[in-house]
Amino acid sequence: MFISTEIRLDIGSDAARHKLADLARDGLLGRASGEAYDQWQAGLVRVGSPGTMLGMYRIARVRVSEMVTHGNSALWAMRWEVASRDGALTPALDADIKLSPAGPDATVLAVSGVCRPPLARLAAGLDPAGTHQVAEAAIQAFTSQIAASIADPPAAPDAGHRTTVPAPAPEAGHGDRMAC
Repeated sequence: MFISTEIRLDIGSDAARHKLADLARDGLLGRASGEAYDQWQAGLVRVGSPGTMLGMYRIARVRVSEMVTHGNSALWAMRWEVASRDGALTPALDADIKLSPAGPDATVLAVSGVCRPPLARLAAGLDPAGTHQVAEAAIQAFTSQIAASIADPPAAPDAGHRTTVPAPAPEAGHGDRMAC
């Protein structure tokens, strides 16, 4: 399912771009991803039928590409991969994080992508509207944490998820997308 959200920041786009690049290198996207994924899982269990095994999957790796610029905008491609108890990795989210100018002292932070609920065969029985609402809430929480960190890095929460790994450099002909 496609999900997206955006938040307006009261910071110039160059400053926001530099802060997010630094925060990404310091593991913010891994920590924020872990928290958002945990929220997503908990929400799926709430909208699911009793006995679903959605909690069997845990976020195992967050891959983030290097920043790519397009005109005045900056873009990071990101993938969440989750692991089941047997260790098999499955993509759960492929998204773009984008910063765009919104005036001289403002920036829009947008996150958009495609998410796949873990254990898709079990999740297929879930209410589609409820599942989409849960995914939107999780991506909003993720985006809000990034926004708070850009606005005031010391005030941002520091969770124990430190799973960010840089993505390989984009291959020729693949534009700004990360190689997965």
